[in-house]
Amino acid sequence: MEFALGPALLFCPGDRPERFGKAVERADAVILDLEDAVAPNSKTDARVHVAASDLDPTRVIVRVNAPDTSDFSADLEMLEHSPFRTVMVAKAEDAGVLDVFDPSFSVIALCETARGVSAAGALAAHDRVSALMWGAEDLIASLGGTSSRHADGRYRDAARYARARVLMEAGAHGKAAIDAVYISIEDVEGLAAEVEDAAASGFRASACIHPGQVPTIRAAYAPDAGTLTWAQDVLKAAEGERGVFRFQGRMIDEPLLRHARSLVARA
Repeated sequence: MEFALGPALLFCPGDRPERFGKAVERADAVILDLEDAVAPNSKTDARVHVAASDLDPTRVIVRVNAPDTSDFSADLEMLEHSPFRTVMVAKAEDAGVLDVFDPSFSVIALCETARGVSAAGALAAHDRVSALMWGAEDLIASLGGTSSRHADGRYRDAARYARARVLMEAGAHGKAAIDAVYISIEDVEGLAAEVEDAAASGFRASACIHPGQVPTIRAAYAPDAGTLTWAQDVLKAAEGERGVFRFQGRMIDEPLLRHARSLVARA
């Protein structure tokens, strides 16, 4: 199943139904969270609120609890009786567990533990999976670490490896990759730099935790006017060429044409 949401995916706690509508209005899709954003004693209420919501199912992702928790089964039972069919599985580690989803579901496997990152290829190969996402903070916690970033904001090597591994495995299996949230809400410059890198590297979307981050994400994924014009012009020029050709002082081959097609598709 093709993943067609994004580029800005906004998390919203499942036990805060008063925020659901605004989240959908502000972002390209909302991730209704039944996991980390919800306290243990509020998870039942969160399921009730999600099930009762009247949001457009095509713009909703429901993040369910990890498969090794008792809440996972309760989440699935709720989803079976709801219109929502795009589900994000928290702390995904075993591709076999995803067999519980019937073909009507589109699954986003969230690789946010050492075992999950290690299993990224198997998860991406599952026929229910449409995308992989990774998460930095849970990953570092699973390793016994205390921080995913250096003081200057750069990811530590373990996080950088996981980010690249998830992107590569998703791409190798023809699935989309979603970049992790940027938790420093006030650091717009840092967010912009990270999302620009995500878009240029091949991520299909970025998750976020505050509606104020949405415009920055959208701007980073949208090519600027000059870049878009170049992409359109080089694709038009390619129509009359065979193999490698010269365009505006550059040698153009198939990989560059694929870059151009991606830019046009993003626009």
